[in-house]
Amino acid sequence: MHKGCTVWFTGLSGAGKSTISTLLHERLRAAGAKVELLDGDIVRTHLSKGLGFSREDRDENIRRIGFVCELLSRNGVIAIAAAISPYREVRRSVRARIPNFVEVFMECPMDVLIGRDVKGLYKKALSGEIEHFTGISDPYEPPEAPEVTIHSARETPEQSVERVWLTLKSLGLITHD
Repeated sequence: MHKGCTVWFTGLSGAGKSTISTLLHERLRAAGAKVELLDGDIVRTHLSKGLGFSREDRDENIRRIGFVCELLSRNGVIAIAAAISPYREVRRSVRARIPNFVEVFMECPMDVLIGRDVKGLYKKALSGEIEHFTGISDPYEPPEAPEVTIHSARETPEQSVERVWLTLKSLGLITHD
């Protein structure tokens, strides 16, 4: 039915990582897959509590998520990670350690992200109230060759999940329809 793998969602805050990864998780579970979801916000409160938002702390957070994904994947579980993961180098490092790594880039224009921002974080970052905000005062390095690019401003969540699902099938990581 499925092979152990990691589906890694990356993109700016508000791009839809949590939404699409949760829908994918539900669909895989309904199909009988062993699957776990590591959402960046939840991981920060448990696995990475105490880390800040410096580059070093962000990289450490991603390495920790990657380590858990590696353990799950090698034990036949589909690990889904949804984290901003702004820096290419640490994503490359995680990818190198995990066979069957599928990177999903959640692309979304800044004006749409700002419009979706119910917490007002972009507004605060743009006014200088929040330092080190990814995409505003800190860089985000988009993936150079993701397996899937989701254009969340132009696709429905269901269309996006279907595209990831079809990629997993084409790579032989799932066989269920």
